[in-house]
Amino acid sequence: MKRCLLIISLVILVVCFTGCNSRSVLTETEATSTPVTAVSEIVVPAGVAALEDLLEDIYEVVNPSVVNIEVLQDISGIFPFSEDETPQFVASLGSGFVWDTQGHIVTNNHVVENADRITVTFYDGTIIEATLVGADPDSDLAVIKVENPAVELRPVTMGDSKQIKVGQLAVAIGNPFGYQNTMTVGFISGLGRLIPATENFIGANYNIPDIIQTDTSINPGNSGGVLLNDGGEVIGVTTAIASGSGSSSGVGFAIPSVIVQQVVPSLISTGQYQHAWLGISIRSLNPDLAVAMGLDANQRGALVVTIMPDSPAEAAGLQPGEEMVTINGTEHTVGGDVIIAYDGQVVKSSDGLITLLERYGTVGQTVMLTVLRDGQEIEVPITLGARPTS
Repeated sequence: MKRCLLIISLVILVVCFTGCNSRSVLTETEATSTPVTAVSEIVVPAGVAALEDLLEDIYEVVNPSVVNIEVLQDISGIFPFSEDETPQFVASLGSGFVWDTQGHIVTNNHVVENADRITVTFYDGTIIEATLVGADPDSDLAVIKVENPAVELRPVTMGDSKQIKVGQLAVAIGNPFGYQNTMTVGFISGLGRLIPATENFIGANYNIPDIIQTDTSINPGNSGGVLLNDGGEVIGVTTAIASGSGSSSGVGFAIPSVIVQQVVPSLISTGQYQHAWLGISIRSLNPDLAVAMGLDANQRGALVVTIMPDSPAEAAGLQPGEEMVTINGTEHTVGGDVIIAYDGQVVKSSDGLITLLERYGTVGQTVMLTVLRDGQEIEVPITLGARPTS
């Protein structure tokens, strides 16, 4: 029903703009004789009013679940030759949200990483110290906890990120630049993105798959906040932006709820999360690579390039590429297995395989990979291992 109201409002807005354009071609006499409408006489279209009511309801229900997180980090040890032994703290801000009534709060790992002190400010101004319960750098998620809070804990309602589509409404609530309890509105603008999880001097160790892209305004301080659907359900945790200036450029990213719901319970119970692992490096099969391997140019899948020693892939007998070819002046490794299905679900790219593994794979589970080997389709059972830590 709420989506219907949104669609109606957008249609009414289009009609409104069309009407405005038609008025712009009035003759000079008609324009002069048209009475000026007082602000008090302006009638808001019913669809627009319904959309406003919807957004107000979302904010009223969800905002009490969103918190501001301040982190203090002692950086005095960074300067080993300094004679000043006085602790030197730097502060950073982020967002988080109430997970349960036991005091667990979800945020980004990069918000609380290396924290010496964590304080949480609730929507009513209550400030409470928190402790780190668990963190997973490879999904950029962390759980902190407040004890015996003198404030009512209102857990969020989680939604299903697998059901969202590009074009649907997206609402973010967080604390951009420290401005607490800020709501911004936009749309889902992309799905299935990959962003680096953790990086070092040689680049990213792993990528977070299945990422939601949105044009909803996200800025520093929003990290760890919520991305909501039109039902006020959490479909993602706002985590990053693509920007040359460090502020919103209309390209924001959120960790999907399907990953959040897998990782957070494990962080609460054990303090860590084990990601399923195949032990391969892969790349998407494109037409050039397919032709170089004697396959149909339209064949898609994830081409196995290398296999890690003592990995599940090695134990299962997957075959890496061993032949080098030059395509458009660049050398590529070909000839390995091409994974085209994961437990019966079609794999069209390397990103697709990573997403399926993260969504559905669990350590110790045996899954069936459908692969093309020397042009022939075969089934390869493989028992998933635990990904080495970053």
